[in-house]
Amino acid sequence: MTTGWNDNTPIYRQLKERVIGMMLDGVLKAGDALPSVRQVAAEYQLNPITVSKAYQELVDDNLVEKRRGIGMYVTEGASEKLLASERERFVREEWPAMVERIRRLGLDVEQLLRSSAASGAQS
Repeated sequence: MTTGWNDNTPIYRQLKERVIGMMLDGVLKAGDALPSVRQVAAEYQLNPITVSKAYQELVDDNLVEKRRGIGMYVTEGASEKLLASERERFVREEWPAMVERIRRLGLDVEQLLRSSAASGAQS
């Protein structure tokens, strides 16, 4: 995790989003332990309460489970659940804005897809 924090969003939410990103990227998998609250707080110079709040939201979302006395662990199916919800959010919130911008700019969707496929093949 990088340490640059955005002033526009509470740090606990940013931390939660970073953990979610790590789950989506496969860095954290089902059964993996999250770093301890103390470790994250010390490493990123955060208040432990901030870290705890981020972790508690992950627990509330059933993405992480507390194992008394041993820590927090990624739950089975967390990545699949996240992927489904992120896809749904993208289609609901981001895609309509992209479609409108494409329309406003007078871009050809077929040409965009071809150029996207060509640039992906070069990577």
